[in-house]
Amino acid sequence: MNLGPLEIGLIILAVLLLFGYKKLPDASRSLGRSLRIFKGEMKGMKDDDRGPGAAPAAGPAALDAADRDRRAQLEAEAAAAEARAAELRARAARPGVADPR
Repeated sequence: MNLGPLEIGLIILAVLLLFGYKKLPDASRSLGRSLRIFKGEMKGMKDDDRGPGAAPAAGPAALDAADRDRRAQLEAEAAAAEARAAELRARAARPGVADPR
């Protein structure tokens, strides 16, 4: 099956008419995400087929770096939440001060 320039142009025109030019970037982005998820799931299934003695695809150093980054991010979020909670407790302890909301 050979597609010539006329057929390709008609396909592009049909896609533009169906989705509109404003929604095409979102549609292509979601398609890419779906394909990435599918690819990851297929890789996971292949890893499961290898058996329990198989090593993970990513090395321990890569996992440790990712874990450290995630842990640092979570600790920063927790510190910010604790500071906000302390501020709200201090504001609530003062008599006659109303909540600004």
